[in-house]
Amino acid sequence: MLVGLFDYELPPERIAQEPAASREAARLMVLPEGGGAPEHTTVAALPDLLPPHALVALNDTRVVPARLLGVKADTGGKVEIFLVQKMESREIDGLPHQVWRALGKSSKGLRFGTNVIVGPLVIRLLGRSEADGLLEVGLMTTNGQAVDDAIRETGHVPLPPYIKRDDADADRERYQTVFARVDGAIAAPTAGLHLTRAMLGRFAVRGLEVASVTLHVGLGTFQPVTATDFDAHPMHAERYEVSRTAEAAVASARERGASVVAVGTTVVRTLESVADPVRVGLVHAGAGETRLLIQPGYRFRVVDVLVTNFHLPKSTLLALVCAFGGTERVLAAYATAVKESYRFFSYGDAMLLWRAR
Repeated sequence: MLVGLFDYELPPERIAQEPAASREAARLMVLPEGGGAPEHTTVAALPDLLPPHALVALNDTRVVPARLLGVKADTGGKVEIFLVQKMESREIDGLPHQVWRALGKSSKGLRFGTNVIVGPLVIRLLGRSEADGLLEVGLMTTNGQAVDDAIRETGHVPLPPYIKRDDADADRERYQTVFARVDGAIAAPTAGLHLTRAMLGRFAVRGLEVASVTLHVGLGTFQPVTATDFDAHPMHAERYEVSRTAEAAVASARERGASVVAVGTTVVRTLESVADPVRVGLVHAGAGETRLLIQPGYRFRVVDVLVTNFHLPKSTLLALVCAFGGTERVLAAYATAVKESYRFFSYGDAMLLWRAR
């Protein structure tokens, strides 16, 4: 499908640069099941809006503070390393290193074999990956601290490029879901940012079940679609894991005739990637990588209801939402959101919609 069909006008001032005053205070646009005009409320109302006895599926990935700002050991020149994906651990010069794929930039270029110092971290520039052209870097510490702990202490929050400011201390908490558990993402599953522990408690009071899956949001979430047709777009791979517990939760929801609610497009892609090819509505536990690109014409097998933020024009995520809720209806809702001064993208407001039949 043509990418240009998913374009819309967005004034720059509609792009949220800060989160809402509180997670639940974000606005929520509701597209009622079966049609009708959009309704406007706040995320705080979400537990009362979801179908009775529904299964609410969350993405429990944890954002890594992936931006490391350091200096070259030999010249003192400034270097930025952006960690993308953790690979294997191996010995380099007889010392154990944690190897990552990464992006890097320096005012005078990067030379392989150079060490970069970031607090207690020493980062060796190893070369480039043949698979994707990304840097390969090896990380160790000089003080015996675990590498993961040193990254958490010294790294900066990888705010998206459309947030035109440096990260602040508050972003360490607000650009992370309250249920984040598994390190691996370089961008937040943003619909989940609106949920609070108190809201999860209200889900339980209303008889809603909660299950978690994991999809580590990768570098591709920031890469623009340059093809004119989504069929020609090289969809990025993202790592996922669906547990036996989540598989059983979906099966239980089907047995009781309950809806499956995905909090975020990452949950949609995960559940649809592991959908049973024969038994509609069920999933299989497993782990791997998904390159699933969902666009209008896709037949959803698992997800019935979606909570999602407002996405970039001409993006694969907007195409997914249009496939889910109906292109004409979703794009009309986006036009309404612009008119009604909704806040867009990662720190912006949210939408609740049902799958188009």
